[in-house]
Amino acid sequence: MVARPPGKKVIGSRWTYKLKHDGLHKARFVAKGYLQRPGFDFDETFAPVARFATIRTLFAIAVGLGLRVHHMDVKTAFLYGTLDEEIYVEQPEGYVVPGQEDLVLILTKSLYGLKHAPNIWFKTITSEFVKLGYRKCESDHGIWVKFGPDGKRNIYHPLRG
Repeated sequence: MVARPPGKKVIGSRWTYKLKHDGLHKARFVAKGYLQRPGFDFDETFAPVARFATIRTLFAIAVGLGLRVHHMDVKTAFLYGTLDEEIYVEQPEGYVVPGQEDLVLILTKSLYGLKHAPNIWFKTITSEFVKLGYRKCESDHGIWVKFGPDGKRNIYHPLRG
């Protein structure tokens, strides 16, 4: 928590609630990203996702070659991206520190609700894929390709939003 910076915009925050199909209750702290202004609070929002036609093609290739397909889901993916800019949000309702009501939170990681959260997540996962030796497919930037040590086998990783 930091003092409210003069001349900086502070984004509101709120809680969202959901009753899951198994009866569990889920609460998520989100930023009121609809209050963000393009060019001032963020620059880019675009993040590619794999097209369904491409994913169907990858499944057809896997079946034809007898490959096993593995799926991975990153839970709370948008919370892993590191922010490059300073973003301030109000303290969450119900968690306002008594005597420090005027303080705000400075975000170091992305948060659901931010307009550029998908872009931040894509930059984060891109840097990790590159470290592991993957390359972006030129025809569909939501697909990542890695050639095996024999140079023949391809491993594909589709990204879905």
